[in-house]
Amino acid sequence: MSIVPPAADEPRRPHGPRDPGDAWVVAPSGEKYWGRFGAAGVVAFDPRRGVLLQHRVGWSHFGGTWGIPGGALHEDESALDGALREAQEEAGIPDGALHARFARVLDVGVWSYTTVVADVLAPFEPVISDPESLALEWVPVAEVDQRPLHPGFASAWPVLRELLLTHPAIVVDAANVVGSVPDGWWKDRAGAASRLHARLSAWAGGGVPAAVLGLEADRWYPPVSMVVEGAAREIPDAAPQTHGARVAIVRAAADGDDAIVAETERLIGDGLAVVAVTSDRELVTRLERAGAAVESAGWLLRQLGA
Repeated sequence: MSIVPPAADEPRRPHGPRDPGDAWVVAPSGEKYWGRFGAAGVVAFDPRRGVLLQHRVGWSHFGGTWGIPGGALHEDESALDGALREAQEEAGIPDGALHARFARVLDVGVWSYTTVVADVLAPFEPVISDPESLALEWVPVAEVDQRPLHPGFASAWPVLRELLLTHPAIVVDAANVVGSVPDGWWKDRAGAASRLHARLSAWAGGGVPAAVLGLEADRWYPPVSMVVEGAAREIPDAAPQTHGARVAIVRAAADGDDAIVAETERLIGDGLAVVAVTSDRELVTRLERAGAAVESAGWLLRQLGA
């Protein structure tokens, strides 16, 4: 592998200094890949309008084709952060408009590209904000493969399109998970619930390995509902969460089990595939009857590194 800076007449990032990641990686076999530290891009998905595609300017790699906003990662930047940064730089996507659903990685050994599929939370109109785009358009899902696509995106699109139908979610019986570890939770239930929430947020924020959820791709960012009851309801409201973590605190008005089942039924009614977490046998039966897959408290603690 060798690293080659862009040619002087290649107008990438014309304003300000270049980032060290803006360079070509050349494999021993001669193939060139853009991004010294890898690259990433975003498939922004709006169920009403389709996916946001970028018509690439002629001087770019595979110019004239249609692909997704993306580009080279910065050093020590996560693929998720880099993908969303590039989407903002190239398409003017506003902060908070997207939430990642899953990421799929193409790794060729000397270089990798991460495709992040993100749901549109707040509708927006894209803006051409750098010279790499001829056009930015919302394209209905059924019409995407009718465009002359960038070869890499064309190869990935059939799998990505299929995965657009998958919407996982996780519901956590906080009392059962916290109570399975003798760490003094009985003295401070709200504090124990807060610690669990922090751990869940870090786990979900980093992406859940697809194999853990029995799904394809590499990492998923499912919404997590943490149901608390009794004294644990005094848990403070969580700080605003990032594009990679959504751990909602659901405070049970009365019986915790009823609240867990109700939250599960709500999510399933919205079309999500729910994994519920509890080791309570009676509750397991109710959750399976509602249509959820169920994992134990020990399963979750292993994911959290306990």
